[in-house]
Amino acid sequence: MCTSPLSVSVKEHIDLSAKEKQIFEFLIEVGRHCGLQTQLRVAGGWVRDKLLGLECHDIDVALDDMLGSEFCESVNKYLLDKGEESRGVHVIQRNPDQSKHLETANMRIFGVQIDFVNLRAEDYSSDSRIPTMRFGTPEEDAFRRDLTVNSLFYNIHTNSVEDFTGRGISDLKSGKIVTPLPPKQTFLDDPLRVLRAIRFGSRFNFELDEELKVALVGDDVKAAINDKVSRERVGHEVDLMISGKQPVKAIAYISQLQLFWVVFKLPPEMKPPAPEGCEESCVAYMASAWTLHQLLGSSFSTNAQQRLCLYAALLLPFRSSSYIAKKGKLNPAVSYIICTSLKLKNDDADNVIALHIAAEKFLSLIPAIISDEDLHVPEVNWKQEFIDIPAASKLRILCGLIIREVKESWRTALVLSMLLYPVDIGLSKSTSNTSKELNERKELINKVQKKILDMGLDRIWEATPLLNGNDIIEILELKTGGPLVKEWQQKMFEWQLSYPSGSKQDFRDWIIENRSKRLRMD
Repeated sequence: MCTSPLSVSVKEHIDLSAKEKQIFEFLIEVGRHCGLQTQLRVAGGWVRDKLLGLECHDIDVALDDMLGSEFCESVNKYLLDKGEESRGVHVIQRNPDQSKHLETANMRIFGVQIDFVNLRAEDYSSDSRIPTMRFGTPEEDAFRRDLTVNSLFYNIHTNSVEDFTGRGISDLKSGKIVTPLPPKQTFLDDPLRVLRAIRFGSRFNFELDEELKVALVGDDVKAAINDKVSRERVGHEVDLMISGKQPVKAIAYISQLQLFWVVFKLPPEMKPPAPEGCEESCVAYMASAWTLHQLLGSSFSTNAQQRLCLYAALLLPFRSSSYIAKKGKLNPAVSYIICTSLKLKNDDADNVIALHIAAEKFLSLIPAIISDEDLHVPEVNWKQEFIDIPAASKLRILCGLIIREVKESWRTALVLSMLLYPVDIGLSKSTSNTSKELNERKELINKVQKKILDMGLDRIWEATPLLNGNDIIEILELKTGGPLVKEWQQKMFEWQLSYPSGSKQDFRDWIIENRSKRLRMD
């Protein structure tokens, strides 16, 4: 399912930054001053990342005999006794739906936000991923965690890493994703751990343990994801994957482990229905979009634009699909997947749909754009009327209209269109198209981009209209604004694209002339 990763370089001990050393010495001094016997340990991701030589500013301190809020009270007592001002404490209450199973207290210390939480043990019932919590030992806390690589502690008092599962460090060194307890029961207890295992496996390019993979494909685990995990949590994990360093690997895992339709639920009675093996096309589109972005370089798009591009590529097979929503309204299937299955923002769905539409429009224009000859611009069916303009201006108008619709994301739409041109990548159902083919498409993207820039269309949506709405109302001798004014504003944008050097008076004359023609025809 995946190739064995390279041997992972893991540090023998944790090197503290000056800031971390200052924080930890302060916490020990608080305990000494207040007469506490509390053992302070940094838990989880910070320990893992420091051993891997990665920067991590997410410090979670685990306490063995008190709540986080109680320790924060001790911090403030220490500060007041020393004549300093107390610090604000933010207590995050239990919120199991958001995977907050226990109260957490947060306090800023030397400019760093620190979370404090007590060590805990968990007991699960059969019908919920929300456990019954109780104070636990360090060993119990380690074994109740999702993965062995996330179960390590750093003891602030002894300056040492503690591996209570006995395999956290070895799994980190061998690059393996393993659960501390048997994976089947781990996933049935809290099925969200399925997606977390996939996310961490892809993020670090670690290999999923074979026993873990067997557990993942079980129907009972799939049913548990549906029954116990909120769609908000599913969407949050997917979004972290898409925004991470190895998004294709993560989504490929989801597909290979037969979880694609569990995660990306389709609307009921979608038309046309998804063809068999459609998820392979989804992954192929996304893999190619990701590779194209890497080839084009970081300056080609922002992280936010790349994120939307990956969602749009992943859902490209559903760009023409719809379903009947409430009151018989026909809605895009893409909107259902993003807003209902993943519970992401409505803006995400609107932006992805806009990118799909723009990509389809670009697709019809690419031959004319890249041609070095005076190629005839094809007739387009965009369900709108255009002004009568010289043939030489038509391509500039059509490209300008696309760019105005998606603004800064027009390059993203161009990447999507190249997944379909000159042949549809999704039809190959491959997660890795040839380097030669994708390099050719990268060159096409650069060629189209250059032609568009040569036409002066970059940031064309910021072009200042020659006339405002009141000017158009006056010229047309209308009493108020309305659809007719909006129609002429659209014509004005097209006219300005056709005559970039045209003046305000030129356009006024054009409106009057064309209005007279319309009146004669009526």
